[in-house]
Amino acid sequence: SMRLVQRRCAACRRLADRRLLWRIIRPAGGGPLLLDAGMGRSAYLCPSEACLTEARRRRRLQRSLRCPVDETVYRQLEQRLPAATSACVEAR
Repeated sequence: SMRLVQRRCAACRRLADRRLLWRIIRPAGGGPLLLDAGMGRSAYLCPSEACLTEARRRRRLQRSLRCPVDETVYRQLEQRLPAATSACVEAR
């Protein structure tokens, strides 16, 4: 059985099974940030609107990855939020 690997959400600081978290990677060889897979420095986020908002507002990913985080990264993650929560974002 695969051993449980826990990672900490960059926004809420909660520990969770890494398979349940979004992973954002700064590739070892440089280049744009990757999502989900790749070798390099990683930051993790709970797949929730609250944590995504917190990370964006307080620059949590920049701090964890020690590099700039492009707005497109946040947009890509936003697309993954369950439809119910992203509909609320549109209405604001």
